Amino acid sequence: MFDLSAFDLSAFDPSTLAVPIVGAPMAGGPSTPALTAAISAAGGFGILAGAYLSPDALRAEIAAVRAATDAPFGVNLFVPEELVFDAAAFDEYRARLLPLAGMFGAELPTAPAYTDDAFAAKVDVLLDERVAAVSFTFGAPAPKVYAAFADRDIATVTTVTTLDEARIAVASGSTALCAQGIEAGGHRSTFEILADDSEIGVGDLIVAVAGLGVPVIGAGGVGGVDDVRAILAAGAVAAQVGTLFLPTPEAGTRAAHRAALADPRFTATATTRAYSGRLARALVNDFVRDFTDVAPPVYPQVNTLTGPLRRAAADDPQVINLWAGTGWRGARPASAAEVVAHLNPNN
Repeated sequence: MFDLSAFDLSAFDPSTLAVPIVGAPMAGGPSTPALTAAISAAGGFGILAGAYLSPDALRAEIAAVRAATDAPFGVNLFVPEELVFDAAAFDEYRARLLPLAGMFGAELPTAPAYTDDAFAAKVDVLLDERVAAVSFTFGAPAPKVYAAFADRDIATVTTVTTLDEARIAVASGSTALCAQGIEAGGHRSTFEILADDSEIGVGDLIVAVAGLGVPVIGAGGVGGVDDVRAILAAGAVAAQVGTLFLPTPEAGTRAAHRAALADPRFTATATTRAYSGRLARALVNDFVRDFTDVAPPVYPQVNTLTGPLRRAAADDPQVINLWAGTGWRGARPASAAEVVAHLNPNN
């Protein structure tokens, strides 16, 4: 058992942060223990991405964060949702991808199985490790999950995109909300895979959910300190930031992704299901243009399908997923601590 005696295990309250900046969990590579630790050590609150990690790997990454800082931090999990598998839509999409996969020598799986990403086992890890906070994306788990964390004095943050989702989260026991506006990069946290995106901006969403009796973190479109100030002015107690941390040396961002953030060839972002089957905001590249209109809403199987292609084309920014929010032009190479300081509205 890891020795927890040196760490602050009090439940996370986003309204008490020295710097009102929360580091967004960015699963699939960019999120690292070093990045999480650096954000927390700088006075913000880092959230480690637990998605796509095995329970043992998650436990090891938590230990790595604790080895780097004694500041509190959180961990994010994806809430699973299993749909009836649309085999015909999946097969049609796979066929459309085969020519591109062939160019890179990527073998695409034929019928990847549904996985819940070991959600229950990772909940057990987080209960055991007693991190300061657990955040949820893609839904609100059962009330008993929130209650189990409350019993361990672990705060819970549920990412929402609508007022209805926020009401569900608070009724289920979430102790804070992350109001994710349409401007945010990466996956949209809609509670249902098949749901249309409400496309509510972060400011309007904060105002809509601010009266539910829990602290609200605002997420989406941060390109500089003025955006942080606008989020706070709307009623949030902190701003969650992801894209601006992508170029930091602590992040595990691919080189092609880092370069694309500063590449003038990329002029816009858009939401797409092309990479994972779930809506996510990315820089518009050839893959987004070619496959957004034909990708089926099948998650996580589409994510598994495109994985080999994305790995084989890791150096090609026209193929890989370039997750980015609308404030991506503010991303600059700098340390995570420098980014936190630059975004500090109290400076």
